[in-house]
Amino acid sequence: METTNHRCRPDCAACCIAPSISSAIPGMPNGKPAGVRCIQLTDDLLCKLIDSPVRPAVCFGFVFDPIICGNNRDEAMRIIGELEE
Repeated sequence: METTNHRCRPDCAACCIAPSISSAIPGMPNGKPAGVRCIQLTDDLLCKLIDSPVRPAVCFGFVFDPIICGNNRDEAMRIIGELEE
């Protein structure tokens, strides 16, 4: 898999749920706590802000990496959750 924001695993979105985000997100002015689904995440697990200039810098900075994302969504949720602790 390539390592770019736009080459994430389909039907995953662990990075939009598992970590806390302390910066403001449109619709979530105080960011989001760990384990809470981002308000900008669609029902089909895509980011509404993927190419938007208002997308938080932390989100732009996250890049798919097997070390963080594991081999599947469950592993990604576990790994990111453990890193959050």
